[in-house]
Amino acid sequence: MMKRNAAIIGAGIGGLSAAAHLMALGCKVTIFDALPHPGGKMRSVATPAGPADAGPTVLTMVNVIAELFELVGTRLEDHVQIHQQPMVARHFWQDGSQMDLYSDPAASKESIHAFAGPAEAQAFVEFRARAERLFNGFNAPVMTAPEPSVLHSAKAVVRNPRLALDMAAHQSLAKLLDGTFRDPRLRQLFGRYATYVGGSPYQSPALLSLIWAAEEAGVWQVQGGMHSLAKALASALQSAGATICLNKNVSRILTGDGAVRAIELESGTKVDVDLVVFNGDPKALVDGHLGPGPQGAIAAEPLQSRSLSANVLAFAGKWSGPEILHHNVFFADDPRQEFDPISKGQAPKAATLYLCAQDRGEGMAAPQSAERFEVIENAAPTGPTHQAEEATQCLTRITQGFQKFGVTFDPVPTLHDLTTPTQFATLFPASHGSLYGQSPHGLTAAMARPTARTKIKGLYLAGGGTHPGAGVPMAALSGRHAGAAIGADHGLTLPSQKMAMLGGT
Repeated sequence: MMKRNAAIIGAGIGGLSAAAHLMALGCKVTIFDALPHPGGKMRSVATPAGPADAGPTVLTMVNVIAELFELVGTRLEDHVQIHQQPMVARHFWQDGSQMDLYSDPAASKESIHAFAGPAEAQAFVEFRARAERLFNGFNAPVMTAPEPSVLHSAKAVVRNPRLALDMAAHQSLAKLLDGTFRDPRLRQLFGRYATYVGGSPYQSPALLSLIWAAEEAGVWQVQGGMHSLAKALASALQSAGATICLNKNVSRILTGDGAVRAIELESGTKVDVDLVVFNGDPKALVDGHLGPGPQGAIAAEPLQSRSLSANVLAFAGKWSGPEILHHNVFFADDPRQEFDPISKGQAPKAATLYLCAQDRGEGMAAPQSAERFEVIENAAPTGPTHQAEEATQCLTRITQGFQKFGVTFDPVPTLHDLTTPTQFATLFPASHGSLYGQSPHGLTAAMARPTARTKIKGLYLAGGGTHPGAGVPMAALSGRHAGAAIGADHGLTLPSQKMAMLGGT
């Protein structure tokens, strides 16, 4: 049988994952990306201390990532070093209080007990038990299912009626937390997990409380930064026979008789293909960024509501401030001053700041001089209601936000270190700067995302904008789903696969 010729548009983790699965199916794989590096949003910027992450920083579901290397005949540990982090994150408030959360539930309970008292520690025990039940109940029928449905969810509830109460169907995550914790700092902390999938805790469903169970299951740090993981996987794919063409923008997907026929590069070169996996924002298809052929490939309406964007600083400098870990969160006093303006397309008045100290963590020596940092501030996507702010105003707000905690950097970050929603919109066409695809707001939002198959024969989807959603492990799973769909549609057989567990971003 002749090898099927597969083109993958986009070298993000979803596209790289699809490539690994298609190569295991025996396909000839060529990956095209308009950017000069593999990884998509797993990007880095140059600093005096070396390349600093400017995208995702949290790695969970390591088994899914390891599988990709195994599919091309190698091992993850032969390419990058990873270290499991016993502490999930360190959290700071402006009143001077701070608290760590751990992968060990007993350690987190003890930490909360010391932070907020025995009643709140017991509330955490009940909260995490609820999150674990939701995680276990909906993992297989929704999160790791290739094509989730309301029917599959209903069957899960029938098998375990407790889930109907746990999911609090008519409550937002913020409302659920209001009834769980008395301490507003804990409500603010666990409400932040809605932002992991690009949502506001005031508009995202209470079901998203299960994200805590996912993160508690294990967080790993990639030595050298998350971008090095994408580079390592791309290198492994090339060694196994894949072709990766960077700085090559695909301008059109050519179709005929309801099927993919070829792709056309911006240079005008046409490449005949049997299969195409599109690893970009699905909205790019319906908006015509890939030509008229694939515009009707997926439903357009759900894609109009966009998830959060962000202002991202990536830089190097000397740290002055409280002792930090690899993952750190500096909370604003009032989360409403962050999420209410963002919901109106405006800049936050005061925002929680996430800080990744790339050169700190378990198994790594403490930095002796300048170290690499990434700062993420939630922001509205661009669009009809978006009111663009001056980048200097954003930089000032972030700098002043850190100063409230006694934090300074030397040298001070500059505009050169900042990526705004407008810049993200340019980097990732049709995204409007949204970093997580369509909005997660609403109880059934998870089932409204496009799945791997489209209405056009031979055209499939992968990436954070498709099911099962945003985040490195989720995007990797989307590549698995694309491979499985292609295997089933074309009579190809994938090797046996491990069961996956949900992870964060």
